[in-house]
Amino acid sequence: MTPADIDDDNTFRPSEDLDEALQREIDEALGDMSLDQIVDEEDAPRAATAEGVRRGRVIAIQGDDVFIELGAKSQGILPAEQFEDEPLPSVGQIVEVTVEGYDERDDLMLLSRKGAVLAAAWETIEQGQIVEGRVTGHNKGGLELDVNGIAAFMPISQIEMFRTEELHPYANQRLRCQVVDVDRSRKQIVVSRRAVLEEEAAQARDSLFESLQEGKTVTGTVRTIMPYGAFVDLGGIDGLLHISDMSYRRLDDPKEMVQEGQKVEVMVLKVDRDQRKISLGLKQVAPDPWEGADVRWPVDEVVAGRVTRLMDFGAFVELTEGVEGLIPISEMTFERRINHPREIVGEGDVVKVRVMSVDVGRRRISLSIKRVGDDPWMGASVRWPVGSVVEGIVKRTAEFGAFVELASGVEGLVHVSELSDGHVRAVNDVVSEGQQVEAKVLSVDEERRRIALSIKQRASMPDYTGDLSAGSEPEPPQAPRKRKKPLKGGLDF
Repeated sequence: MTPADIDDDNTFRPSEDLDEALQREIDEALGDMSLDQIVDEEDAPRAATAEGVRRGRVIAIQGDDVFIELGAKSQGILPAEQFEDEPLPSVGQIVEVTVEGYDERDDLMLLSRKGAVLAAAWETIEQGQIVEGRVTGHNKGGLELDVNGIAAFMPISQIEMFRTEELHPYANQRLRCQVVDVDRSRKQIVVSRRAVLEEEAAQARDSLFESLQEGKTVTGTVRTIMPYGAFVDLGGIDGLLHISDMSYRRLDDPKEMVQEGQKVEVMVLKVDRDQRKISLGLKQVAPDPWEGADVRWPVDEVVAGRVTRLMDFGAFVELTEGVEGLIPISEMTFERRINHPREIVGEGDVVKVRVMSVDVGRRRISLSIKRVGDDPWMGASVRWPVGSVVEGIVKRTAEFGAFVELASGVEGLVHVSELSDGHVRAVNDVVSEGQQVEAKVLSVDEERRRIALSIKQRASMPDYTGDLSAGSEPEPPQAPRKRKKPLKGGLDF
């Protein structure tokens, strides 16, 4: 920055490098005043004596007076109190002073140490330098300071990192600030405390960022909430708390867990030092509800839960906050085949379920509604022994055969090859849904829940009185033919 100039009308004209916004603020703050007019009255004459710094040798110290020799037959007296911030010089030491006046009676020049310090400061002060100043007053636009005897002005926007209107609390405070403009011709400077605070905050952020370690627990304040999560202020730097890391239970809105301004204890999940991004977790600092799930919900235990979601393939049931199990659609009911879980349960329903399996590592629990009651397949081989004749209703047909309901929740399959001794082009040519039929039990597999039936073998039995199909007589029994290939489709018996 080049030094500022003074116009002919004695107004402050800054250097070309001064920020335009800051200059507009200075002009508005000063109005018709110049920087000279905001200088403390007791400082003004002192500043005027800064010209002509002289070097002299200490020749004696008597009480509160220090006698300085400035040259041949030229001596002066300097008050010792002006060395209050530093040790008194010793005899023979060279010091810098300025001449304040002359005492004719004692033939001594009146010297000032302060003026010399001031002059030395002016020789070294530069833009960007960090200085300390004492607040001597204020006006509507900012603070007036004394920086080692130099008149300084701090615009109101440069006092704090946020806008402040109350200036009285700053009276007589000593503030560290940065020189943003220098006017050497008028010995005035413009300073900014905000620049120092921002630099300190940046250093603190860098230090904090470097200190963060994954897995470390820290405390922060929720600053902003978004649909996908919340930004947490960790003390100058923000980390993202994603909605999926807020709770072990499923959330639809982050506000279910946190609010702006709330203090939270979070775990550092990931630190990307290149992108300067931090991922945080709230649920990770709480006990994991899946820990010991296999003990809390052992296999074959009947428990209660609330239906949280319905999917095409099944229903999710919350057993406790953060732990859900799945009821596959095939485990909804024994009675009939359903197309969607909503035919049995609805969201919010409280249901009893039986635990089928627990995988803590994969966080999966398989549940069943239909196995809570009595299993209709239990004892099936006794109820429907192989070779016996049974009656049932055709519940549905497929290309490979017909399913016959023997009891609620129990169906047997009549393969297309077991419908008739004659050639069957389509299952529906022999049986239709809702038709009551008699069949012979060929095999029973309780574990796999499969029963193989035969209508044609029932027809060949002596006591058969029914029809294979409407309006047709059964063909005479024939010896079984040897199969060349295994049957395809349906159940592989």
